[in-house]
This record gives sequence, structure tokens and C-alpha cells, in this order.
Amino acid sequence: MVQREKIAPESTVDPEDVARFDRLSDEWWRPDGPMAALHKFNPVRVAYLRDLLSRHFTVDGRPRDRHGPEPLAGLRVLDIGCGAGILAEPLARHGAVVTAIDPAPRNIEAAKDHAALAGLKINYRCATAEALNAEGEVFDVVLAMEVLEHVRDVQGFLRHAGAMTRPGGVLVAATLNRTFKSFAFAIVGAEYVLRWAPRGTHDWSQFITPAELGKSLEAAGLRVFDETGVVFDPLAGKWRLAHDMSINYIMAAVKRV
Repeated sequence: MVQREKIAPESTVDPEDVARFDRLSDEWWRPDGPMAALHKFNPVRVAYLRDLLSRHFTVDGRPRDRHGPEPLAGLRVLDIGCGAGILAEPLARHGAVVTAIDPAPRNIEAAKDHAALAGLKINYRCATAEALNAEGEVFDVVLAMEVLEHVRDVQGFLRHAGAMTRPGGVLVAATLNRTFKSFAFAIVGAEYVLRWAPRGTHDWSQFITPAELGKSLEAAGLRVFDETGVVFDPLAGKWRLAHDMSINYIMAAVKRV
């Protein structure tokens, strides 16, 4: 049994969101369940991370072979808000040494069980970013993917995430832009019409503009060096990278040396 992480009143974590996702622990790995949209979204973010990190973390001065069997071999990666491991598992298969944390204990239980069945070694922990940061952990790569729109204090969260990114390392965040278009698509469309996500999953007021995220990353000691939009192609039935950042987007920043 995974012990529940004690969430302090001043924590960046929103206890209501933690409880909401904890209740979905048995549903994370169902491709047609409440996390169906995340399963469809996952391939594009895994490919983005593989390509970005292969270019950034060179070997003997040359980019890694992104099409090799383990393009992320040896990189220490932290996945914050990992859920049941939908992103952590493919990164581990790419050779990364993955630590994945989530404050919802049942999510961590589901993640550990699924990784064991898949024969993957992933360090899953029921913890918050601030608790792990207090231990002095440092990583090559820190990920906050589809997490920022669920925390109470984005700047505080990014300070902790940035502190755990080693100098020259990379922090990558994926989140939702705060636009009328994102309200129509991510809340009205995804939650009420298409039923891609359970109702109440998102709060539009917690969405973050790229300008706001960039400013918070700079304040945390990082420099933004890459950004891209992610859009859903209804004809192909899948997500793809695009210039359009009005709904979903990804931003990568390097920790200043």
C-alpha cells in the first residue's frame, strides 16, 4: 500500500484535483476510458521529447540517434504529476532513468503495478514537487506535462521544478493556453460534447498563456529555447505539432549554468 503524501496548506498542489485524479486510478490505462484523450495525445509528446532531448544532450559533441533503440540512455528524468505512468513508461523504454512522482497514492499503486507487468524499472514515488526538492534531488530533465493547469501556485511550483533541474538541464512543460478558443475546445468540447475528459477536469481560470509561462520560467532561472503548439487533426484522428499555440502548447527551457 502506497502511503498518502501529506499536503501542507501552503503546498502548490490542489487537494481537490489530487482527489479527483486519485479516484480515476483504475481507469488510467484504459485507452477508451476517461484518459482516452491523453492516450491519443501521448505519442506526439513522447516524440517531441525524444527529438528535443536527443538534440540537446549530445554525445561526443553530436546529437543522439533519435531513431536508435535507446535515444535517451542515461538521462535522469523526473516526471512530475505522472498519474499512472502513461508518459513515464515510454521514456523508460527510450533508455531514460525515470523518477516519477504524484501526490495521489492510488495513481502510484496503479503505475507500479503496470510497470511491473511491463518489466520496466521506474522509481515511482507518492510525493509533491516541493517534498522532493527538499531532499536536494537534481535531474537532467524535469517534466511538468499537463500539470500546471492543476496546481494552485504556478510560480511556486516552477521554482521547485527549476531547482531540481541541473545547470544545463532542461525543464519541459505542456499546458493549456487561456483563450476563448481553449475554453470552447478544452472544456465545452472535450468535457461536455466529446466526453474526452470527465466534467470538471479543467478550470479555465487556471489556464496559462505562453507569455505568463515564459515569465515564470525566467523567474525560476531558466531560459526558454523551444515552444510549439499541439493540435488535434479530426481527419487523421490524432494530435500533431503545429504553430498554433492557442489551445495546447509545449515549452522547453534550459537551466542557466
